[in-house]
Amino acid sequence: MNNNDLADKIASQTGSTKADARAVVDLVFASIADAAASGEEISLNGFGKFKVKDSPAREGRNPSTGETIQIAASKKLGFAPAKALKDKLNG
Repeated sequence: MNNNDLADKIASQTGSTKADARAVVDLVFASIADAAASGEEISLNGFGKFKVKDSPAREGRNPSTGETIQIAASKKLGFAPAKALKDKLNG
């Protein structure tokens, strides 16, 4: 499922236009991205939590040459599903 599929499903279930549903989908994802970029945890009841995690700098290897390289520290967005979602997946 992609953004358009999600917008189509929302439009058909709510009776709104596809354009309005797409605007809502885009706004939801932009809001999640903005909150994550500012370091906030995003908790969606019944779905799960998005949390920003710090990945420290480390040494790695170039697979083609075997040369040691430095991998810079970065931030990653992790997701932990809620129990309700886990139950739905495994039920």
